[in-house]
Amino acid sequence: MPTGFPDFRLGSVLATSFTGTLSERHGDSVERIPTPQRLIDWLAVSGLSADSCTLAQLDLARELRESIHTAATAAATQGALPAPAVQVINDRSAQGRAAAVLTPEGERRWQLGPASSVEDALSVIAADAVSIIAGERDGKMALCASPSCQAAFFDTSQSRTRKWCDMNTCGNRQKKARFQANQRKNPRPAE
Repeated sequence: MPTGFPDFRLGSVLATSFTGTLSERHGDSVERIPTPQRLIDWLAVSGLSADSCTLAQLDLARELRESIHTAATAAATQGALPAPAVQVINDRSAQGRAAAVLTPEGERRWQLGPASSVEDALSVIAADAVSIIAGERDGKMALCASPSCQAAFFDTSQSRTRKWCDMNTCGNRQKKARFQANQRKNPRPAE
């Protein structure tokens, strides 16, 4: 993959992993799919290879990403789902050609056609968003406790009390900030 771009933050849930392509939404935001090729790269590592991507398709992808984020945030806070976001998710879900297939390991994978397009991949992401927001899967929508992030994520932990979208980034950053604040409040005496 090209250098000079921030790493992808891949999660185990496709739709919320996709919303993570824009991180730190309430701080210095980080765009992880700034170019059409970068979207192709993200789709490939997510098992949804598409042949090419135009700027218009990148715009469709970003519109879907923001719609999923908006709807997932509403679901996490138990608010009403915004109609425009729902419409975009439904439209993208209905527009693709993808099939669910069963792997020899008994897992579901999405299979795109031989000349797959970005729209086909977006339909899979939208369908995944429908299943988690509608509560069809075991887990719950939650928001990252990091004030600068607040990403929507799908909590599948046993207790459903996970606080961070990603422990390696947001969780560690918050723990480090708490530790440093405690050190300033309670400095060690000089020896």
